[in-house]
Amino acid sequence: MYREKRSREFYLLAIFFAVFVLFLYGPLSAILILSFQGPNGGLTFPLNGVSLRWFANLFETQAVGDFGGSFRRSAMLGIMVMLVTVVVSLLAGLAFRRKFIGATALFYLAVASLVVPSIIVSLGIGVLFSQLGLQPAWYSSAFGAHLTWTLPFGVLIMFAVFNRFSPAYEEAARDLGASSWQTFSNVVLPMIAPSLIGVGLFGFTLSYDEFARTLMTAGSFNTLPLEIYGMTTNVTTPVLYALGTVTTVFSFLVIAGTLGLIIHLNSRRQRS
Repeated sequence: MYREKRSREFYLLAIFFAVFVLFLYGPLSAILILSFQGPNGGLTFPLNGVSLRWFANLFETQAVGDFGGSFRRSAMLGIMVMLVTVVVSLLAGLAFRRKFIGATALFYLAVASLVVPSIIVSLGIGVLFSQLGLQPAWYSSAFGAHLTWTLPFGVLIMFAVFNRFSPAYEEAARDLGASSWQTFSNVVLPMIAPSLIGVGLFGFTLSYDEFARTLMTAGSFNTLPLEIYGMTTNVTTPVLYALGTVTTVFSFLVIAGTLGLIIHLNSRRQRS
């Protein structure tokens, strides 16, 4: 069987991709390995034995760091941001399908926060809360700061989805006697459900990992990224690497679960 010869450009791109993957996952691999340091191990190579001590240490009382509390706050904040991002992005996508006065200005206003440096957004919201006499907190000021980051992405995704959505499906449903709500719930929503799940995943991960927009808005209680950053100057044991490994595995599990749900919805839609 004749096999086409690979060009020089193919090998150059393959090398570039391999270097990119190494750069992306190399640091994660180092953290993963060092998290299994022995009881007397340090923060650097070589390994001084192998153990699960530092993972168990995560669930013990810590002199420095609030792992459990910061993780719960980040997870709750991520879920709040995810739900609002999905709902507002969906409503915005539906609204922009109909031309209305000021749509263009509103669109550019929505995506303007992507251009402004994140730390400036965080500082501005923190100063505004202080001027209003309000105490910044992760569930109020940080919540608003994260939405300035996730909503523009969600809106842009829904714009792309509805630009490819044919109105013929809705017209066919109305011809069969369906109401506006029945058309939306039984026709439109099932077809765009995978995209909404993607918007939700995007919103959760952006919020869960956000540091700069949380720095001036979290108040007295840290989220997980802030807690990890603070620990880098105080914690001198591999428990920091164990925390990094656990949070990374959690992120991958969220992504895998979301992809599995999308695949299930797509296969279910194809069968129906």
